[in-house]
Amino acid sequence: MGDGGAHTLNICVGSGMTSLFEPDATTLGLFNVLGPLGKVTRRVPLKTRKLDDISKIRHLDFLKIDIQGGNLAVFRGGAVKLSQAVVVQTEVSFVTLYKGQPSFGDVDLEMPRQEFTPHCFAEVKRWPIAPCIVKGDPREPLNQLLEADIVYVHDFVRPESMSDEQLKHLALIAHYCYGSFDLALRYVLLLEQRRALETGVQHWYLQLLTGK
Repeated sequence: MGDGGAHTLNICVGSGMTSLFEPDATTLGLFNVLGPLGKVTRRVPLKTRKLDDISKIRHLDFLKIDIQGGNLAVFRGGAVKLSQAVVVQTEVSFVTLYKGQPSFGDVDLEMPRQEFTPHCFAEVKRWPIAPCIVKGDPREPLNQLLEADIVYVHDFVRPESMSDEQLKHLALIAHYCYGSFDLALRYVLLLEQRRALETGVQHWYLQLLTGK
């Protein structure tokens, strides 16, 4: 997936660093281990498709995406399908490792335009700045933020834009995938108010959480 255009896939020594973006040797050299992993071994012409143009994906509730910098193009080319989604989990970069790669700030500007708000970090990756090595391990981090998986949810400040089914799906994902019981409870309450759930379900859910 991408912007629908023709690109070049840069295949790297480290398979997890393969990307439509060219690795930035200068930035990679600032971090232990990453330089050799980001060396390009082969370049392959590749035609991408927009998310909105993929007919096999008829409905989208939850999107988890990690494509080494290409996520912003997917979001911009998938606004119609993402309008159905309630959760997006995406990798973002605080230090861009590729030339022209969108940063966390770029992604975080786009998501509110599509009615998503940040909810939590599912994972945060720190990396040691070269040449510092801690405990003899070149991967042992200190404080420098490198990447993270951030979770965006459909804007719960304005739930009127969501259907009952979307509220139900978001409550389930919040509970089971992230342990976000407060968010799940909020949607259970809204579903009660809409009479899409029986009165008293929110109290039952609270009892389930507290064990009382």
